[in-house]
Amino acid sequence: MCVGSVKAVAETAFDPNVGANLEGKFTQGGLLIGTTVEGAKVSIDGRPIRVSKEGKFLVGFGRDAKRNWSLSIAYPDRQIFDSNIEIAERIYNIQRIEGLPPSRVTPSAENLARIKEESAQVRAARTTDHTRTDFLETFDWPIHGVITGVYGSQRILNGEPRRPHFGIDISAPKGTPVRAPASGIVTLSHPDMYLSGGTLIVDHGHGLSSTFIHLNEILVAEGDYVKKDQIIATVGSSGRSTGPHLDWRINLFSQRLDPRLIAGEMPNIN
Repeated sequence: MCVGSVKAVAETAFDPNVGANLEGKFTQGGLLIGTTVEGAKVSIDGRPIRVSKEGKFLVGFGRDAKRNWSLSIAYPDRQIFDSNIEIAERIYNIQRIEGLPPSRVTPSAENLARIKEESAQVRAARTTDHTRTDFLETFDWPIHGVITGVYGSQRILNGEPRRPHFGIDISAPKGTPVRAPASGIVTLSHPDMYLSGGTLIVDHGHGLSSTFIHLNEILVAEGDYVKKDQIIATVGSSGRSTGPHLDWRINLFSQRLDPRLIAGEMPNIN
């Protein structure tokens, strides 16, 4: 058995004692793409992870993920590599707003029931665990525009903490084409959810998915395979939205990741 350690400062890390190459952001909200030998078995904190026939696997860290993780890789020859992954902690923007009407803070019982049902549909779509490795494509921004909301931020309304924001808000005129940031299969297409309005989820393989919300029009259907850069929807202001924009989110199953860490900085829009 070999034991190694991968530090938070790295963006690409390889150590023969780890048994894999890890590339990505070693931080809360980050995604790592691992490469190991064909036929290896990988687990994170004892939980098995899908490994492609080429030895590719994914590790993701949510908004409030702990700092240290245990990675174990078992080679086909039974050699085992155990290592510690250390990730960086982030500080998020917290905004307090007081004096709002109660109806703006707490939905009615009827709407809460609808939210619960629709949230279950979203969770189910994000359980897809396909062997495809579309995630190996370099992710592009689905639209270009001014970023008006960032991953991890949170509002406290009338003293009550709301759920953190798990996406990136990009301002754009209604009807702006939304393109697939990477190829994948549509696992959810809903025209009008209470909170998120027009909602579309595209699975990129191994549990990694993109979610696009507040859409005006959805141009693809569940089960469709979409190519990177294909127009899949248009920007809107549906659901609980104050103006036209795209809210883009990335999940690794239930782990909510920061799209900005995966796609890089927004291209210059001038």
